[in-house]
Amino acid sequence: MAKITVIGAGNVGATCADILAFSKIASEIVMLDVKEGTAEGKAMDMLQTANTLGFEAKITGVTGDYTQTAGSEVIIVTSGIPRKPGMSREELIGTNADIVKNVVDSCLTYSPNAIFLILTNPVDAMTYLALKSTGLPKNRVFGMGGLMDTARFKYYLSQAMKVNSKQVDAMVIGGHGDTTMIPLKRFANCKGKPVSELLSAKALDEVVNDTMVGGATLTKLLGTSAWMAPGASAAMVVKAILNDEKIVMPCCVSLNGEYGHSDVCIGVPVVLGKKGWEKIVTLKLNAEEKDLFDKSVAAVRSTNDVLKEMKMA
Repeated sequence: MAKITVIGAGNVGATCADILAFSKIASEIVMLDVKEGTAEGKAMDMLQTANTLGFEAKITGVTGDYTQTAGSEVIIVTSGIPRKPGMSREELIGTNADIVKNVVDSCLTYSPNAIFLILTNPVDAMTYLALKSTGLPKNRVFGMGGLMDTARFKYYLSQAMKVNSKQVDAMVIGGHGDTTMIPLKRFANCKGKPVSELLSAKALDEVVNDTMVGGATLTKLLGTSAWMAPGASAAMVVKAILNDEKIVMPCCVSLNGEYGHSDVCIGVPVVLGKKGWEKIVTLKLNAEEKDLFDKSVAAVRSTNDVLKEMKMA
């Protein structure tokens, strides 16, 4: 069992911490927030469920005291301002870039060997920033967008086919954005049967569209960004790392020639294990999929250029 730190005790961070404790993934969890009392209160609330739910994890909430994060194996960065209805993830870049850089630098002081999982939006740019500003080995810095987008893709597919989502195998790659993510409908299947044989082309296109605006749909309904699926997805990534599962999940990682691109962080399938992300899995994309991926990379690069103009990456 390991020590995990969650930076940001908002909805996403608290949900992630709760699942880490309840699922017995971590033995010690630290939640850190800048707002006085928020992390402390949520930690106390969680611990008051320990007897009922049967977990023994130590949960500590702190306000701005990074010394409490010392010795963490994995650090999950959720801090930053969330999306509001009508906002794009890219509009968050200025404020959240400052937050992410300060958080990662502060954490490294006390946990120099930690693996960093970035959830702050725009996640592709924030992952790139964290990697470039720290100079850490690329396998120790990655972002989570593809796994959550994949969960939404599977949800919409299961709804369209009226089956349990556990029967659906599918994946989303590309940028974590409403126009940059790529639900791979050609690869999607239900119990081994291609979904293209189970749904009409029109129905499948509707699923893809619903997936791409899935975050915006929830933001409109909730008035803020979603948190349950992001928190759960982050916890599952941590589980894969701590248990050295060697499982394939789509994550935002640094490319070095894979898929024909370099010097960019974007969502592709990777093998997750105790070293972080350990290997990129190269899918055989057809011409249409490759074109969509190239356009997604170009869009992510344009956001990264803003960071470079700010002299942050």
